[in-house]
Amino acid sequence: MNAAAPIVRVRGLANRFGAQVVHEGLDLDVRTGEILGVVGGSGSGKSVLLRSIIGLRTPDAGDIQVLGVDARSSAPADRQLIERSTGVLFQDGALFSSLTVGENVEVPLREHHPGLPDGLRRELALLKVKLAGLPADAINTLPSQLSGGMRKRAALARALALDPPLVFLDEPTAGLDPIGAAAFDHLILTLRRALGLTVFIITHDLDTLYAICDRVAVIADRKVVATGPLDEIERLDHPWVQEYFNGPRGRAARQAGTRTAVES
Repeated sequence: MNAAAPIVRVRGLANRFGAQVVHEGLDLDVRTGEILGVVGGSGSGKSVLLRSIIGLRTPDAGDIQVLGVDARSSAPADRQLIERSTGVLFQDGALFSSLTVGENVEVPLREHHPGLPDGLRRELALLKVKLAGLPADAINTLPSQLSGGMRKRAALARALALDPPLVFLDEPTAGLDPIGAAAFDHLILTLRRALGLTVFIITHDLDTLYAICDRVAVIADRKVVATGPLDEIERLDHPWVQEYFNGPRGRAARQAGTRTAVES
């Protein structure tokens, strides 16, 4: 892949469910090393876009390139490259309830590196658990025994299991209290700096957008209507954007983000 090329490139994407058109002619670039926030109203197709990019849904039309590989390719080598190079934290965590945190983190390692000795695989899982900000003893805990914030971190540990350069996060702070959400945002920033991650984050959390995102992509009218830094997006002459970013919650998040930037 050309170093200057986007790590994800979407062109002319179309997704339909029967007569319902979710995306039509959607274009999007994700730049290497950035944290891109993806926003849009309910039903705008944010999660459908994510699933199309990672290959969980076959779009009706369009071209998607992930790390220079056709995301729609069924060739084993292409699928393996994409799967090994991407980590996903789904909105509900999607942890296996019957497996411990450590066993959940080991699932991608077992699938893609079946020859790893058990002891080494366990050590790698423990490293990812700690990297996600969980205590070491969480590795032996079932998901049901964890708080919501800890489950998010466990799911993040699994997303990082294969050391992917590209991570997708679907509403990672949903359901968290403000302190827990801010701590998770800080963790994502820390991991991006330490690991050189590219992060694609779907969120409705304005605090997250202002705290950690380099750029924001707005999905409306079945496509991405704008992509850019927040100060540009705020000025976009679009009714949903104006209501979302310039309402009371948007103004409060903007002020909080400005304070955080000054303090850091």
